[in-house]
Amino acid sequence: MSSLLQSHLAKRKLGISAGIYSVCSAHPWVIRAAAEQAAEVGSLLLVEATSNQVNQFGGYTGMRPAEFRSFVLEHVESAGLAAEMLILGGDHLGPNPWRALPAAEAMAHAETMVREYVQAGFTKIHLDASMSCSGDPAQLSDEMVAQRTAQLCKVAEHAHTSGDGPVYVIGTEVPVPGGATHSVHELSVTSTSAAAFTIAVHKRVFEEQGLAEVWPRVIALVVQPGVEFDHDAVIGYDRLKARTLVDWLRGQPEEIVFEAHSTDYQLPQAYVELVEDGFAILKVGPALTFAMREALGALEDIELQLIPEPRCSLLSDVIEKTMLREPADWMPYYAGRPSEQKILRLYSYSDRIRYYWHRPEIAAAVVRLISNLSSVVIPESMLSRYLPAQYARRRKKEIAGDPVSLIVDRIRDVLRDYAAACSAG
Repeated sequence: MSSLLQSHLAKRKLGISAGIYSVCSAHPWVIRAAAEQAAEVGSLLLVEATSNQVNQFGGYTGMRPAEFRSFVLEHVESAGLAAEMLILGGDHLGPNPWRALPAAEAMAHAETMVREYVQAGFTKIHLDASMSCSGDPAQLSDEMVAQRTAQLCKVAEHAHTSGDGPVYVIGTEVPVPGGATHSVHELSVTSTSAAAFTIAVHKRVFEEQGLAEVWPRVIALVVQPGVEFDHDAVIGYDRLKARTLVDWLRGQPEEIVFEAHSTDYQLPQAYVELVEDGFAILKVGPALTFAMREALGALEDIELQLIPEPRCSLLSDVIEKTMLREPADWMPYYAGRPSEQKILRLYSYSDRIRYYWHRPEIAAAVVRLISNLSSVVIPESMLSRYLPAQYARRRKKEIAGDPVSLIVDRIRDVLRDYAAACSAG
């Protein structure tokens, strides 16, 4: 039997441009926005947790896989989306969180993590063994990546007990999670020879490792379609540059698609073209919390005009002080003079601020901001200046006017572009 996701993507063989976007975030407002978007249009909802966010030690969210599943299901239920429309995925599942350790130790942790994900009901598993661990060569060979991938796949298969088996995503050309940490001007599209070699090596290793029956559930290959973003620039999709790779995929006998990472901040037409060209799984993460930050910034400006200053949240000041006091999650990524770093902390496309929303001082300031604006009526004319799209929907009575609804709808502005591109399926 085919899984729900496999059945959806199999429509492509019928000439239907079916695709799906993958929401890679653990913020409650982002998950709420994603659930409400899927419920409104009646689509599948794919939500993925990364190995750094969620693992057997809690990750930076403090959640293990089963807890993340419960967290997402709460929002799915609140949005009125049927639970069977939810697909949970694990992103970059491999030794990445423990790559400072020797490979054997890091892989042992990765095995435990993969086991917990599958046991918790995650059915789309991105097996990412592409990174080097302590003692490894700087660049792992496709053979080594495939061997470690098969090792993790065996664990996943043993952990699965009922229903359709997990579907898998593989690849060796995996972009850095969260966007580039340096300026990018041009990217090379994955070559057809590299894509073909990666698939051939993985298929052979799977067969050698007794996983031949699992191979049909390898649904996607991570490749570089030539899209990326850095702090203040986005490389847009150029389908002419990707044509050779796209033509190669169309000639493959197996039902496999490409998974594209770092697709955040593309223009709407780019998503349409990506899905049409076989990049049928589109990852989005930082762009969602970037939009959330924009909405919070707009609401803070409104707050300063409607609420007496002693009662104001001073959210931006709290964020700045907290990030300066606890720089570990941004300093390795934001170079430059102090004045340049200050701009990046708040405005960088890489959105390192997303690692700080759970900090107690920042969370308290957000609560105060929402409380303050919930106690007053935001004038329509003021909303028009700061959140014009939400103003228009509010005028049409399509959304509520409370501050959280405005934030969630601003996040959905990003998701609407993805949903439109994937709706053909």
